[in-house]
Amino acid sequence: MRGHLAEHGIVASQGPQNLPRLERAVAENAERLPTDVTSLCQMFFDLIDGLSERIDELTHRLRQIARQNDVARRLMTMPGIGSVTAVSNAVLTAPPEMFSKGRDLAAWVGLAPRQHSTGGRMRLGKISKMGQRDLQRLLINGAKSVIQAAQRRGAAPEGSWLARMLVRKPKMPVAVALANKMARMAWAIMTHGSVYNTPANA
Repeated sequence: MRGHLAEHGIVASQGPQNLPRLERAVAENAERLPTDVTSLCQMFFDLIDGLSERIDELTHRLRQIARQNDVARRLMTMPGIGSVTAVSNAVLTAPPEMFSKGRDLAAWVGLAPRQHSTGGRMRLGKISKMGQRDLQRLLINGAKSVIQAAQRRGAAPEGSWLARMLVRKPKMPVAVALANKMARMAWAIMTHGSVYNTPANA
């Protein structure tokens, strides 16, 4: 729709947040736009409104489930884990007792880097494309939000693990490493029935 309207001189930036501006532009230029264009755009606007309402309803239900589920409620005490990630972990993760330690859960999700040993030296490679891809994606997205918040508010104190990683490496590898730590902490929370405790130096 953006591309088609651009041919008629109506330009809007990408992203759902710019949709109201695009809708106003179509309404203001309705007289000079072909009738088929305005009617088709209105159909798309109505469709998006309907889907947005449905998404809001499902989001509300998901938040209710997260509040009622004990595991999800405890997981949400960890930064970067919201209702979607918490419920997904509670539902999709194999029973935590199947894993002897947090690293095993991180490897099961697909967040543990491959290990290459040569000449007595162990080198870590890229993360595997195997594992629970939904949880992997959710945890990495959650880690990205933590990094963005830390950079925006200065919430990563100098000398902390996150601050040191951000100085040494690009954001994406740091996000994957943080997601790995989040998976390990999630295992501890699910295994011990505890909640997240903020580290003293973080």
